[in-house]
Amino acid sequence: MSLPIYLIGARGCGKTTVGHALALASGYAFCDTDHALQQSSGQTVADIVAQEGWAGFRLRETASLKAVTAPTTVIATGGGMVLAEENRQFMREHGRVIYLNADAEILAARLEAYPQAEQRPTLTGRPVSEEMVEVLAARDALYRAAAHHIIDAMQSPDAVVSQIMSVLSPARAS
Repeated sequence: MSLPIYLIGARGCGKTTVGHALALASGYAFCDTDHALQQSSGQTVADIVAQEGWAGFRLRETASLKAVTAPTTVIATGGGMVLAEENRQFMREHGRVIYLNADAEILAARLEAYPQAEQRPTLTGRPVSEEMVEVLAARDALYRAAAHHIIDAMQSPDAVVSQIMSVLSPARAS
């Protein structure tokens, strides 16, 4: 298991939390594409979106994905990473893609409980509970199409990591 592991899913599904724990459990490095993009640009996601729009941000996001891809690395991606076919194909071809799947209500509750953790501006300008339903409806099929494995992210981070380690273990590979 030396290929990179890409964690995909909507905001609030636990990509960063699970990613850190998975990296620790697997002996991999951890990288977050949003954090890497912010470090390299010296700007927040909100600043980039304000200056370049979502289209400009998405171009930078693709570059960030490619820049951080490396063997033995767990990579937490931004929730919209799957919007570009190029990104979905790149992740499937270069590593193992794990979709951390959770219901919109759970995602909204997590985001509302930790508002300071939000790095991105709202996509719709509406309350997060409404936005998550809409975003998941629009993206779920893309997450599923990109994923090698779909994991229930509505359990504890430790349980999610255990499930990921189980599906990625060579003894269980099919």
